[in-house]
Amino acid sequence: MKDSIKLLDVVALTVSLPEHNLWRGQVGTVVEILAYGNAFEVEFSDGDGRTYASLGLRSDQIMILHYDPLSTRELVPA
Repeated sequence: MKDSIKLLDVVALTVSLPEHNLWRGQVGTVVEILAYGNAFEVEFSDGDGRTYASLGLRSDQIMILHYDPLSTRELVPA
């Protein structure tokens, strides 16, 4: 499945980044599109909405989280 990452998408890390104290599975929000859509500024916030990290990530380091069911068409790899 090829997702197009967009501004304000909720994403999760697919890798751990110990140098930033961020771990696989942590959830953040895309707050800026960088490098012509090849990288994304992702903001990580706690339960009270306080940002604890913000950094540029490549698309292979994050995955979009889906809250609604996906159609079969969306599940077929492009």
